[in-house]
Amino acid sequence: MDEPSMPTPPTPSPGPPTPPIPLAELLARKDLGLRRIAGPAEADLLWVHTSEMADPYPYLLGGELLLSAGVLLTDPDRYVARLVEAGAAALGFGVRPVYEAVPEALVEACDRYGLPLLEVPPETPFTTIARA
Repeated sequence: MDEPSMPTPPTPSPGPPTPPIPLAELLARKDLGLRRIAGPAEADLLWVHTSEMADPYPYLLGGELLLSAGVLLTDPDRYVARLVEAGAAALGFGVRPVYEAVPEALVEACDRYGLPLLEVPPETPFTTIARA
């Protein structure tokens, strides 16, 4: 049986409205409490997007720091593969209330695919990261 074809992401706009922000700059903000736990230390972030979709690929333009609490995370390997395919720059995973810790399978997938993975502490709202 053939797998259903996946929708392609929208065509990116000519460019981001602001200059890229180095991942290191965001990690240096102690008030955010972010911690890189997998993937490379360097990435340029163009936007911040939040999604709890099982596959946000069709809604990404590339360069995103995608924030998620993993509500629909069932296959970390496929999830990360799709994020990389869509051009996401990094993944921020919020711990609690869904997960007490970042799932080890997600850490391994991010290392395997070369996607920076950030642990977002429960006291840091996703909106605060987007505004940083």
